Amino acid sequence: MTTTQPTGERRVVANVLRGSIGNLVEWYDWYVYAAFSVYFAKAFFPEGDATAQLLSTAAVFAVGFLMRPIGGWALGRYADRFGRRSALTLSVTVMAAGSLLIAVTPNYQTIGIAAPVILLLARLLQGLSVGGEYATSATYLSEVASAGKRGFYSSFQYVTLVAGQLVALGVQIVLLQVLSTAQMNSWGWRIPFLIGAGGAIVVMWLRRGMDESESFRAESAGAAAKSGSSRGSLRVLLQYPRECLLVVGLTLGGTVAFYTYTTYMQKFMINTSGISKPTVAWINFIALLVFVVLQPVAGALSDRIGRRKLLIFFGITGTVLTVPIMTVLARTSNPVAAFGLMMTALVIITGYTSINAIVKAELFPTKIRALGVGLPYALTVAIFGGTAEMIALALKKGGHESLYFWYVAGCIAISLITYFFMRETSKGSTIDAEARAADTGSGAERELEPARS
Repeated sequence: MTTTQPTGERRVVANVLRGSIGNLVEWYDWYVYAAFSVYFAKAFFPEGDATAQLLSTAAVFAVGFLMRPIGGWALGRYADRFGRRSALTLSVTVMAAGSLLIAVTPNYQTIGIAAPVILLLARLLQGLSVGGEYATSATYLSEVASAGKRGFYSSFQYVTLVAGQLVALGVQIVLLQVLSTAQMNSWGWRIPFLIGAGGAIVVMWLRRGMDESESFRAESAGAAAKSGSSRGSLRVLLQYPRECLLVVGLTLGGTVAFYTYTTYMQKFMINTSGISKPTVAWINFIALLVFVVLQPVAGALSDRIGRRKLLIFFGITGTVLTVPIMTVLARTSNPVAAFGLMMTALVIITGYTSINAIVKAELFPTKIRALGVGLPYALTVAIFGGTAEMIALALKKGGHESLYFWYVAGCIAISLITYFFMRETSKGSTIDAEARAADTGSGAERELEPARS
């Protein structure tokens, strides 16, 4: 197994960068909705209570998540059949269409009920796109990464995922400096969606220059020699029920905690803590900037000590500390204290975010990896992650906001059970097993058996 390491490593870095930049733009487009919903809620819904309008935009946000399983299935299947690069290019094209649609739609006062209907359609397109993006991106970054550094390189999925949110917040901060509140509510909120649509077009060109992963090329060549190949089919996926259930268990607590600690935290500090919108934007920006730096550090650590230990760290600390963090944050209007509490929550969730992509990818063989990662993950995120903000706002409106803190802690506790009983995936990785089998030219099936035991 001899390679010219410098050349190989440079190629890995180049492919990771191209894939990651596209991932950043995709997630920027996704998070712009959450970051700017406090400004465009009045544009798409009738006049009324501010919390009711936010609840309406949160409902559309949640409906967008319902498309993610369809995106995970459709684009995951496409990626397993026709390649990771083609699927990634297709997903960013769909995202560009959704962002552009939001940017140019007239407000409710102009076109009436058609405004929220178009908003819903655009969000459905974005949900379809991001559902496929996660699965294919997680698969691609895991497959192109160097052996022994897969945790480090695959962590860049969340580096760019969070960076997309960070860029969205950065755009928000800049706009708040140059536009008045009235201008932001009137037309300023359209600017970030136009930026996202333009960025997605650039990414379409960049992704055409990526290398296809060696894992997919080897699998494709092998499948070409066989008749009736069923790569990427649900029939093949159903041969891995344990792995699918593991993805659900891995994801449940992580997705609820992630959307609570990041996207909902912004509204929580404004509506509950009473901190001003510009100050909250800065708190989020700085905290997420530190969070981005933590991802590759934790990913590299997982290559040394294993993935499972980091997941258990997240499970224990998230279960024990979520309620105290949210309770104290609800009662403080001090920006420094709020930042410290949010940063504590982000350190906790790093145990999940930094490695969740590689853990899931290591469970499945190449022929079903994108679909195996994408579909059960997207279903779990749609049911639990997508409804997190809506549940939180509904409980707040009903006067029982503190119940939401316990809901988050309970979801993390369920995932903690999964973490305790799962195997260490880095020691039975299907990706490494397939690479070894390819090098020896035989024994592929025997190599994959330990990964499923």
